[in-house]
Amino acid sequence: MTDLKLIALDSEDLEIVSAHVQDAVVRTADMGFARADRRFALLMNRYDWTSDVKRSKGLRKRAAIHFEAVTHAAFAGFDPTAPEGVLNLLAIQFKPTDAPSGIVELSFAGGGTVRLTVDYLEARLADLGAAWAATAKPTHSLD
Repeated sequence: MTDLKLIALDSEDLEIVSAHVQDAVVRTADMGFARADRRFALLMNRYDWTSDVKRSKGLRKRAAIHFEAVTHAAFAGFDPTAPEGVLNLLAIQFKPTDAPSGIVELSFAGGGTVRLTVDYLEARLADLGAAWAATAKPTHSLD
């Protein structure tokens, strides 16, 4: 089983990264903004949508993603200081403002969001090696 490593330098790249992290489970304690380093990072248990389809429930993998050139991070719809808070990541999008700068938005189930103001888009996703059988395959309503 190969570990995934991706980099996003534009919106199209980020769409691919977003597809790979859809339905990731994230603890609020495992995300943070390192202001001095201008980096926002989070650890997650991502659902591996490309894992062996013979597994009825699929796999989860421990992964990390970080964003560079971050000047501001804003949280809405959840308490980022809740140590036991758990979120379900739905999508990551980039909205240019004054190119190459823009807003990276991480959208979570239930309406929670993280908005990152960035000087340019640079995101790196990497699996951290651990993988295990998922307890359930995520499903989504088409409505």
